[in-house]
Amino acid sequence: MAQTSEDLIIYTDGACSGNPGPGGWGVLMLHGSREKTLNGGERDTTNNRMELMAAIKALEAIKPGFAGKVILWTDSTYVLKGITEWIHGWKKRGWKKSDKKPVINKDLWQILDALNAEKDVSWKWVKGHAGVEGNERADELARQGIPVS
Repeated sequence: MAQTSEDLIIYTDGACSGNPGPGGWGVLMLHGSREKTLNGGERDTTNNRMELMAAIKALEAIKPGFAGKVILWTDSTYVLKGITEWIHGWKKRGWKKSDKKPVINKDLWQILDALNAEKDVSWKWVKGHAGVEGNERADELARQGIPVS
């Protein structure tokens, strides 16, 4: 898929100080020459929950009626594979994994699944901490979102 200036480009990241521990999430949204940043955090969470929250908050922040393509970059294979591959089986099995155990973070996966169904999202993976500017900025935002004790 060729990227155009009409596309909404999103970079998301999560961070945790200890896992579990205090965590943060960050979002960088780019549309043409405009950019928007978001971040937040929780006092007791996991890195995977923060990665999911970043994607959720990004999709929630898209203005109603936006009809363009959304290209969402994540450095989390958990989020990428979860939303593009694993979720189909989880839903067929009543939110159970193939080992019959409950899906971890089911609450967030259900929110992300509903948001994903409403948008034209192309999910992409980017290697973390590899110098990709958008990913580095999302990481910085996530670290800034970690609550201080």
